Amino acid sequence: MKNLLLLLLTLLFLPASQAQNVPINPKWINGFWEARWIIHPTAPAQEYGVYHFRKKFDLATVPSTFIVHVSADNRYRLLVNGKEVSLGPARGDLRHWRFESVDIAQHLHTGENVLAAVVWNFGKHSPAAQTTQQTAFILQGEGEAEKIVNTDVSWKVVQNEAYSPELKSFWDLHTYIVVGPGDIVDGKKYPWGWESSGYDDSGWVSAGQLSTGQGFGRGTDGNWLLMPRDIPMMESFPVRLQQVRRSSGVDVPANLLKGTTSLTIPANTTVSMLLDQTYLVTGYPEFTVNGGAEAEIKVSYSEALFDANRQKGNRNEIEGKEMRGYADRFMPDGGENRVFRPLWLRTWRYMQLDIQTGDQPLVLKDIQASYTGYPFEEKARITTDQPWLSDVWKTGWRTARLCAGETYYDCPYYEQLQYVGDTRIQALISLYVAGDDRLMRRAINDFEESRLWNGLTQSRYPCQKLQLIPTYSLFWVSMIHDYWMHRPDTAYIHSLLPGTRAVLGWYETQMNSQNLLKKTLWWNFVDWTDEWRNDPDAGIGGIPVQDAEGNSSILSLQYAYTLRQAEELHRAFGENYYADRYKKQREQIVRAVYQRCWNSEKGLFSDVPGQDIYSQHANMLAILTDAVAEQEQPKLMQRILEDKSLIQATFYFKFYLFRALVKTGMADQYLPQIQPWRDMLDLGLTTFAEKPDPTRSDCHAWSASPNYDLLATVAGITPASPGFKTVRIAPALGDLKQLTASMPHPSGTISMTLDNQGKKLKAEVELPQGLSGVFEWKGKEYPLSPGKNLVKI
Repeated sequence: MKNLLLLLLTLLFLPASQAQNVPINPKWINGFWEARWIIHPTAPAQEYGVYHFRKKFDLATVPSTFIVHVSADNRYRLLVNGKEVSLGPARGDLRHWRFESVDIAQHLHTGENVLAAVVWNFGKHSPAAQTTQQTAFILQGEGEAEKIVNTDVSWKVVQNEAYSPELKSFWDLHTYIVVGPGDIVDGKKYPWGWESSGYDDSGWVSAGQLSTGQGFGRGTDGNWLLMPRDIPMMESFPVRLQQVRRSSGVDVPANLLKGTTSLTIPANTTVSMLLDQTYLVTGYPEFTVNGGAEAEIKVSYSEALFDANRQKGNRNEIEGKEMRGYADRFMPDGGENRVFRPLWLRTWRYMQLDIQTGDQPLVLKDIQASYTGYPFEEKARITTDQPWLSDVWKTGWRTARLCAGETYYDCPYYEQLQYVGDTRIQALISLYVAGDDRLMRRAINDFEESRLWNGLTQSRYPCQKLQLIPTYSLFWVSMIHDYWMHRPDTAYIHSLLPGTRAVLGWYETQMNSQNLLKKTLWWNFVDWTDEWRNDPDAGIGGIPVQDAEGNSSILSLQYAYTLRQAEELHRAFGENYYADRYKKQREQIVRAVYQRCWNSEKGLFSDVPGQDIYSQHANMLAILTDAVAEQEQPKLMQRILEDKSLIQATFYFKFYLFRALVKTGMADQYLPQIQPWRDMLDLGLTTFAEKPDPTRSDCHAWSASPNYDLLATVAGITPASPGFKTVRIAPALGDLKQLTASMPHPSGTISMTLDNQGKKLKAEVELPQGLSGVFEWKGKEYPLSPGKNLVKI
């Protein structure tokens, strides 16, 4: 039995070794490590600090493989003989702490070699997404040959006193920003060359050591339960800033940003340079300088510039606008080829350098950067006879890319937190555009691991700050339903059903005698509408109006929406007791909403029984839950679109508005509905914003939804059965005449070309082997077989 359990655990974690393309001995997954967690022996364990660890070792010959497994708290960057080989660990929590596995053989040579790691802990200033126990580092060799580098007291360590947190620029933003502090680096205190073999580390101390590493499910002390990284390493490639938009104090050479010319700033000079990437990017900026003792370089980062009223306006315009953004500060020591790179990634379109030199000139040798993000590959394509849609597609895909790292992000600049509401939409984009489900699985598991005593998932996870948005727990169930429809992975889905029942079990206890939800605890966020700007009791916005008993058609209907998905999931796995229970609850809720909130004179559902408050949200959810008869749904949908007195959905909840369009057979009206996305392009945005201006975030994951809808709604490609075992293609072209699209499928690629001449349609559809389905046009279905299909209508 023990051996069987070990085998099952090994198979469970097999994707991790595949993701990193190196083998992992099962005992490092299932058992105790021989390496120990090591620390600085005298430094505070949980306070802000940056540390360097080093291990010298000799090799008589260079091995063909040399695999090490490595992790740290909070973060590490591992170098071998001065070359970066790993950056991590992938974020999780203490019960699910990730380690990376890397083969470093190609970076080794005969004689003395150096393993070096920088490990940092931002302490009380850590990003909200970063969980922590204390500063520590661990490295385990895979086999006998590699064990010479296991972390123990033979490693040396020093605290880098050059670092301190930059906080003032964050406070000056006066908004919710939780990505961690900027870096202040005093070059005079920096141990330059610490990562190289020739560096003299005689002044360093021997590392202190804690317990050995322990695999998930082992040990009793609850320290970092180690699990293999189950997503790929992040993608990285060089990028160059594109333009110097304005400068003062010095003439900037034309080729400075190309890296072919340096800039010398005289002594005792004040210089400012506004640099424009021309598009938003996430990554690591890097500055190389000579000289400049007593100088200070402040580097500020922003998505956009601001006018005197703190408004952004057109993002391409800079006249009368100023930089408002978080910053790093670097004080060179006067040496040659000093490189500044922040510890953690930055997000910017605009970057401003404010430099003050002392008595020595400063030579700015190079300004460059490296993009970083999850390695999604753009496999889907769509082209039409309306070129503006290509711009929407490109901008949406950049938005999705910048909102995906070791987890999905709601936004890369302000939070870098994985929220369920954003993540459901992001995950569908990942499936449709990249055909990659690994980060989606990771997210589903993260939220499963976040569930609390009451059965709800946390609204965002991993996260050190507890936040509950019950409506997001419902969308977690929707994510599981999405995965079930798109991936043939029934055993995994079945394992998640107890978690869905826990969420719905909490909701069941929140029903009142009227079969609607009572006034529940926590943040019942729905959408960032202006009318729901602030709940006086909760002190936060986005919550629809409720009466004294809590009654809200919106919140109750979202519960009913999820109950239908849960019913389908449980029915599919033979869990009919729960399926019947969820069906009965759903029917009771939609009947109560109709009886108490339907206004026959207006032909609309009110948000609250007996109150004259109406929104798109209540009415689109009424369609999605069949609270109104199916034959009446198109009329209701038209009212939702035309009645501007309704509280309007913002970019986030328009995703569900578009689901209602599809359900009512009115998807041909989709393209006019994304005019707000065209408006963002006209404002110079290079990613899609959190909400219509004025907006905090210029890059927000949920607003990338057109990259899903252009394929799923306009091209009309959706699963016709669970696991995407069959396909339904029901194009909604609107006024498009030509469309060519392709997208990844678990069995291969679905591709199609449509020629729409009004009364005539020619469709060429190619399906991968093993996939069949139907092509639907104006209510009629035409069978599709594997291979090439020609449909003429």
